[in-house]
Parts: sequence; C-alpha cells; structure tokens
Amino acid sequence: MRISLCRLAKLAQKASRMNVKESVSTKTKPVLYGYAKSSCSWRVRAALFHKNIDYDLQPYDPWSPQADKEAYMKMNGLGQVPTLIIDGHLLTQSIAILEYLEEKHRENPLLPKDSMQRARVRQIVELINSGIQPLQNPTVAKRVSEDPEKQKEWQVYFIEKGLKVLETMVGKDNDKFCVGSELTFADLCFVPQMFASRRFGGNLAKFPKCNRLFEELLKLEVFRHTHPNNQPDTPDELRGVGPM
Repeated sequence: MRISLCRLAKLAQKASRMNVKESVSTKTKPVLYGYAKSSCSWRVRAALFHKNIDYDLQPYDPWSPQADKEAYMKMNGLGQVPTLIIDGHLLTQSIAILEYLEEKHRENPLLPKDSMQRARVRQIVELINSGIQPLQNPTVAKRVSEDPEKQKEWQVYFIEKGLKVLETMVGKDNDKFCVGSELTFADLCFVPQMFASRRFGGNLAKFPKCNRLFEELLKLEVFRHTHPNNQPDTPDELRGVGPM
C-alpha cells in the first residue's frame, strides 16, 4: 500500500491537534519512510526484519532535488529519515523507534536481560549515534567547507576518532556480537556505521577488531536482507553489488 506524502502530511498536521490514533489507522501495516544509503534507516529496517514485522517501505531521499521536502517536513520537522508510522503513531529518530519496537514487540529481543550488558549496548549505541554518525553526515561536512577534499578530511577525522574508541568496546570476551552472544541495538548501529565509515573513506584496516566483527555480522541474514545495496531505492551503480 502506497500512501502519498501529501496525505501523510495532512495526517501529521491533524495528529498535532488530536490523538494520533484518531488520524492514522492502527489496522494498516507499518509504513517506513527511509533511504537505502541512510545508516539510520538501515537500523530500523534491520529491527523490523529481526522482529518479523511486515511493513510498507516508502523510499524517500532527503538529498534528491525531486523530493517533496515541504510535505515530508510536516511529518518529520528536520526532514531526516527514518520516519515510521506504526500502531497509530508517527515516530521519528531511529533510536527512539528501536526502543518503541523493543517495548511493544517483545519477541526476538534486541536488549540483553542483564542490566550491565544493556548499559554496554547503550554505551555503544550512544557513541555511534552521537559521536560519529552526525559528524560524518554530508550536510554537516558541507557546512564546514565547500571543498570536497576538506569535507572528506572532516568526515574521516571523526569517523576514525570514533572507531578508535569502538575498537576498545566491541567483541569483549570473544563475544560473537558487539555485546554478548545475541543480536542487540549495538549491532544494528555498528554495522551501518562501519559500512558508512568505509563509504566515506575511513581506513578500516586501522581497526582490526571492528573490521573483523563487521565482516562476520554482514554474513547474517538480517544485514544481508536489509543491506543498502538490496533495497527498492538502491542507486543503480550499487544494485547487485555484494556487501561492501
């Protein structure tokens, strides 16, 4: 089912004046607005897949000149992806979405039962979500300089600064995942971040533990199925290319 941006924008405006449950039906499948190459969108795609939640994907490229930004920003004030409509609610911000999915859909949990393990997971999530991903974002880099080389220098600096810390945090005690022996929020943030780090020019060879874990996690179905190169809106030059 495809829902137009204009219709969703009207629903979002109505939801701001009344309970969103009255404006977005709880009986419809969840609708995810995302972009194939967006690491934040990948996090949510992976969580929905892991929890076996069927949804409609509505590709939205926030950098495209053809994007209906005015309509989209009525749903998502910053014009970012992802935006998820689920259970009668309109949600933005990937980590908030992950937390909602974890609390609402208990099957296939993505947080450990142990409180210290949960803290370790959230520590990694916060490092990536606040300390690396926003600083590598092309929108930020373009504000720093109009020179593409200086933009790349900025991105690589913060990517490698963050990965240096991640190298000390992931895969402790021979863990098969970022934390422990099960998939968690940390992995859902880690894999997209490593993919983006490589795409933006980071030297992953400097971080052997992170790189080795990244290569192993990429073999999992949850990441192969939701990989940016395997989406309806994958750019033509990447379509059919194996995991990078």
